Amino acid sequence: MPDSLSELERRRAAIAHQISQLGDLRPGSVSTTSGRCGKPNCHCHLPGQPGHGPNLRLAYKSDGRTVSESLPDDAAVRKAEHEIAEFRNFQRLGHEFVEVNAGICHLRPVEDEALDAHEKKRPKRSKRKSPAK
Repeated sequence: MPDSLSELERRRAAIAHQISQLGDLRPGSVSTTSGRCGKPNCHCHLPGQPGHGPNLRLAYKSDGRTVSESLPDDAAVRKAEHEIAEFRNFQRLGHEFVEVNAGICHLRPVEDEALDAHEKKRPKRSKRKSPAK
């Protein structure tokens, strides 16, 4: 049995309140990179050396392109991970908000509204003929 209209409206208000309480957020993901640099005399090119890294990076989309930022220390990594987690919470709440609103739209009765004089009046066709060519 579907929820009542008043229950769905209460849930919508609660979700809107939760969204308003979110902190800093951003899309993206934290990943590690490692590898060899372009300097031929660097230690990373010696046999048996693992290379540079792991280096932590934040990757996200901006204007359809992937942007990658270095995360210099553990504090920056924790900050980025918290912002990403908050963004995912925002996505979850947004999805739930839309679902609840769809339920409200489905349950809300159609109201017959009296048409005002302007809406009732139909435009008349022009009686003037266009000039012959």
